[in-house]
Amino acid sequence: MANLNLKPNNVLLRPRITEKAALGADKLNVYVFEVTPGATKKSISASVRDAYGVKPEKVRVAAIPSKRVFIRGKKGVKSGGKKAYVYLKPGDKIELI
Repeated sequence: MANLNLKPNNVLLRPRITEKAALGADKLNVYVFEVTPGATKKSISASVRDAYGVKPEKVRVAAIPSKRVFIRGKKGVKSGGKKAYVYLKPGDKIELI
């Protein structure tokens, strides 16, 4: 079961700034954040509201799977995680940089 006692400043880890996320922010007003694995949609929405001062229209969550990688000839594991897609109203913006 998810931890419902997460504080708003502990839910959002960092924004995911990729080419795909930047296009979504420009055209669709969707922002992508890496979040803690125990975060819920309600806690993510509250965190965005507290941190950036905008109310999300909806929040979608996706799990990032862990992957096997080779680094300098050695096997390793790239850890996974959780990301959240935060949809805003057409007039709202989030300044990430």
